[in-house]
Amino acid sequence: MTEVKVSPLAPEAFGVVSTVAGVRLATAAAGIRYSGRDDVMLAELPSGSSVAGVFTRSLCTAAPVDWCKHALATTSGRGRAIIVNSGNANAFTGAAGYRAVQHTAESVGRALGAPAHEVLVASTGVIGEDLPTGRIDGALGGLVAGLAPADPSAWEAAAAAIGTTDTFPKGASAPVAGTSAHVAGIAKGSGMIAPDMATMLAFVFTDLAVDPQTARECLAASVERSFNRITVDSDTSTSDTVLLAATGTSGQPATLHLADLRAALDAVTLDLAHQIVRDGEGATKFVAVTVTGAADDAAAEAIARTVADSPLVKTALAASDANWGRIVAAVGKAGQRADRDRLSIWIGDEQCADGGLPRPGYSEQRATEHLLGDEIELWVDVGVGDGEAAVWTCDLTHGYIDINAGYRT
Repeated sequence: MTEVKVSPLAPEAFGVVSTVAGVRLATAAAGIRYSGRDDVMLAELPSGSSVAGVFTRSLCTAAPVDWCKHALATTSGRGRAIIVNSGNANAFTGAAGYRAVQHTAESVGRALGAPAHEVLVASTGVIGEDLPTGRIDGALGGLVAGLAPADPSAWEAAAAAIGTTDTFPKGASAPVAGTSAHVAGIAKGSGMIAPDMATMLAFVFTDLAVDPQTARECLAASVERSFNRITVDSDTSTSDTVLLAATGTSGQPATLHLADLRAALDAVTLDLAHQIVRDGEGATKFVAVTVTGAADDAAAEAIARTVADSPLVKTALAASDANWGRIVAAVGKAGQRADRDRLSIWIGDEQCADGGLPRPGYSEQRATEHLLGDEIELWVDVGVGDGEAAVWTCDLTHGYIDINAGYRT
């Protein structure tokens, strides 16, 4: 795989991710595809932990996605462990792929004294290659022996182990107000990022006591506001998985702190989602696209997503070219109601168009100055209603081609 430099949009350092009571983490180098780095992560959960999942809507799902859906249905949302490998997606591998997942779950279950269907499995990497389960088996003893509390250093190691083309590990946490509990998570993703779901992989944990149904409801809502609002390249993965695990170790029930749990979960998922965009393959600019005045919020999201996915818009942003006509074209093809003669567009604080016409006094120089930065804001009002939404994306550069042209070499 082509060596890539750390994204210029990366944070200065991996943040301090809070310890979540009851979670133990370990990583190991199994040599599945990469050499000289850890590529397997194991998270152990206390018995009785609730687990909820949101998965890709791709019709070509990877075997681990099918396994997780079945396992969560079988246990009614309970789990004891999550094992993740990078370098091989175990996707488009037929019956052998499902057998590989089952084998891995059974091996982890035996090692931890847990039922196989309480072991959640995720894989990410190259599609269409058999998963070398023997290498995971070979690393399992070290993984189990190395399990330790999920402290800040353990989170960073876990986040690094699940990455593929990622240029930096991604982690985030937030306290649950009014309690001693926290929400903490890690994610991987850099390319093949688009809604349904735009995350590749993310694993979020809390020590609040949350029943499985509440966990499912909270996670689904949070994903819609975060991972489903980002796009790098408009491609949806076969393997997209977000899991939320609640250990209940703090002894504090979510029923008394539900609003605070939702707020903390939203903070973590949005932070992780933004980090994925900041690590977009070849990205040099982080872009927020906000649409107002749409028929409803869903229409606003669809328009914002069309603007964010437009190669013409994204390449203009890469060149700091204030060609707002490309935004007009994207709005027009979104398939949602928009009043051409009431359309207004802003690049940063500079209004480019007003009432369907170039705004008198518009300064392309001021718009360009905004685009020369690495934090870009685009705002469009389509003039037909009260709907509004935001989508986050990045620019499209030659770096994206370089990374993906060399992905398997």
